[in-house]
Amino acid sequence: MIRRHAPTLAIAAFSLALLDVPTAQAASPTLDKIREVGKITLGYREASIPFAYLGSDQKPTGLSLDLCSAVADKIRIVLRRPELGIDYVPVNASNRIPLLQNGTIDVECGSTTNTAERQKQVSFSVATYVASPRWLVSVASGVTEPKGLDGRTVVITQGSLNFAVAKQVLDEQKLNVTIVQAKDHAESLLMLGTGRAAAWFEDDILIAGLVANATDPTAFRMLGATYAPSYYGLMTRREDPEFKALVDTVIKENMASGAFDKLYAKWFEAPIPPKGQNLRLPMSAAMKARVASPSDALAP
Repeated sequence: MIRRHAPTLAIAAFSLALLDVPTAQAASPTLDKIREVGKITLGYREASIPFAYLGSDQKPTGLSLDLCSAVADKIRIVLRRPELGIDYVPVNASNRIPLLQNGTIDVECGSTTNTAERQKQVSFSVATYVASPRWLVSVASGVTEPKGLDGRTVVITQGSLNFAVAKQVLDEQKLNVTIVQAKDHAESLLMLGTGRAAAWFEDDILIAGLVANATDPTAFRMLGATYAPSYYGLMTRREDPEFKALVDTVIKENMASGAFDKLYAKWFEAPIPPKGQNLRLPMSAAMKARVASPSDALAP
């Protein structure tokens, strides 16, 4: 576990003036817990670039961590506890929901897709990113379109929602493909790079992040086919709608002020740690629509 007292996040145009917060939030079980223990505990992913990952200093960083730091700033104001600390707990695709449900973490700051099935277990903030799954292939494989995967082995990260999506795509295209699973995104890319798999199916931005920091980014390419969009959000406990409302308020304020646009440019259109790679991924039309009208809806 990484523990540190995070400094106040300096986000342009984000004011720390005490704003009106619904009085119902005083009844939030999560806020009560945070007040009692004197800290907020954030769950983070270790290899979900650029949302949440370990930087060159081995400390968690990324867009989702910046947003969660802003949430912590708001909580310091709401609770009138400027000394409030932050604990960081690493999570993965398999344990992130259980660790949230059992109170180990208060917010999951990663790249988790909002789905109707997951909403039965947890709550999601308004969308922080709109993604689309795509196939990443090794250039050496010679695959240039999905049908070229017939008779090949593909890898999907264990616990990823895209396992079911990939199965549906392969079945619809009647492709005879062997699916293997890796423990995390880094291992999925490693399997692709070492020839143990011909393709990896995952959200485009997660793929772009790992490829940008690979030893040889030119060894990989994304296939052109895209699939249904998905919406990322910060996860909170389902039984605490008041706390979700606080998290939503923070994100909406950042989107309204233009601070979110600056954060997006910081992580998607400029060099990022640890290798100074630039993802060069401008904000999509779908993402711009969510910034203009923040929502946790599952459809455009």
